[in-house]
Amino acid sequence: MYILAIDQGTTSSRAIVFDRDGTAVGQAQKEFKQHFPQDGWVEHDAQEIWNDVLALCRQALRNAAVEAAQLAAIGITNQRETTVLWDRATGEPVAPAIVWQDRRTAALCQQLKDQGHEDTVRERTGLLLDPYFSATKLAWLLDTVEGARARAEAGDLAFGTIDCWLLWKLTRGKVHATDATNASRTLLFNIHEQRWDDTLLSLFNIPAALLPEVRDSAGDFGVTAPELLGAPVMVAGIAGDQQAALVGQACFQPGMVKSTYGTGCFMIMNTGAAVTSENRLLTTVGYRLGGETTYALEGSIFVAGAAIQWLRDGLNLISHASETEALARRAGSSRGVYLVPAFTGLGAPWWDPHARGALLGLTRDTGIAEVVTAGLEAVCYQSRDLLEAMAADCRRRPTTLRVDGGMVVNNWLSQTLADVLGIQVDRPDVTETTALGAAYLAGLGCGWYSDLAHVGDHWRCERSFLPSLEEKERERRYQGWQAAVRRVM
Repeated sequence: MYILAIDQGTTSSRAIVFDRDGTAVGQAQKEFKQHFPQDGWVEHDAQEIWNDVLALCRQALRNAAVEAAQLAAIGITNQRETTVLWDRATGEPVAPAIVWQDRRTAALCQQLKDQGHEDTVRERTGLLLDPYFSATKLAWLLDTVEGARARAEAGDLAFGTIDCWLLWKLTRGKVHATDATNASRTLLFNIHEQRWDDTLLSLFNIPAALLPEVRDSAGDFGVTAPELLGAPVMVAGIAGDQQAALVGQACFQPGMVKSTYGTGCFMIMNTGAAVTSENRLLTTVGYRLGGETTYALEGSIFVAGAAIQWLRDGLNLISHASETEALARRAGSSRGVYLVPAFTGLGAPWWDPHARGALLGLTRDTGIAEVVTAGLEAVCYQSRDLLEAMAADCRRRPTTLRVDGGMVVNNWLSQTLADVLGIQVDRPDVTETTALGAAYLAGLGCGWYSDLAHVGDHWRCERSFLPSLEEKERERRYQGWQAAVRRVM
């Protein structure tokens, strides 16, 4: 028997078939179109995403030579906060999906801050008032799409993040549900009481009839329509991508930290109980199993791999991301060049939606290698911003960081992370731990794995990177980064 993991990301979708040991036996992946209709706006076509996911699931099964009847379960992990609004009767989106990177509701967030609502929001959700999250995106859709608010109040429309949308489509509309991790990213969910919050629904003017049922991250989410994959398959695990990576990295003890490097970068520390950040990090649900909630602190960086994508597609400095390692090794360092990739504002711990990117410290001998190296170093400096905030909030500095995602196959980047952070960086055998975490949750949900300790037994370190940069040089470079960030705020 096998588990099929659906990993629906910001720039691509993939499906991976895993065996019981967590080994991928077949997979398929496809990038999809990004839409930028105005400055700061980012949209996806939810129907395109669904069509791709279904085709990729079928392709991954073929590549693995596995029949749907051989699947024990399906696990879903997804780009979080991205907001989909659809018609319950037709199953069709009523507007483009608004992506987590989108900043169109910055003015509304500022208005709510000015009215003194941020403390209430933060106390209940663990989040800040920022366009990043789903609530203001959903409010914008209801106020902008003709007739949407009246239809929503009548119960004719449904809201969901991407996991919820895919589950609806997989079950042919029989299940409208999400898990606690995705719900915790909407600005509408009380993470302490584990329910949709009436005060917040009123604040954002969101009809409760729109909302999905919130379930544990592992359990019964219904079965797929048999005609989709050739046999009905139980959906047994769902988590937002970063929480899925926390599970995939087996960070099950308080104090353990993982960081995922994809389109953005997301660092999460398992805190066990809820910890309120004094350094503008987010308190979020790490996972909920058997009705018991494990909490986490999270720092979100909006642009990590997306900066390399920009160097490739926007500036045409490289033709493939894999070229960056050789260029960085040739340069050695960025030689005082700093790229601040605030293309859609700055995330944690700065939280400035109006900031925009900058390339600083250029000289006559600056070349492509230095600019590309600055793009990689920016990922490391932003990670240090998050680690320092976590250390301050938890009164202890982590000694090890577990990393994953497509970027960390770059050995130069992984070593530079260790140098900039000043701690050990561990890279696992399976770097696509987001999908692996979804598979583990599905395995817990269908009874494949008995508990988290059983899951943790499967984690393996492929390589550890130890700091080699002198402390004085580490601090000099980091101070230069902080000065660069202040220039764009």
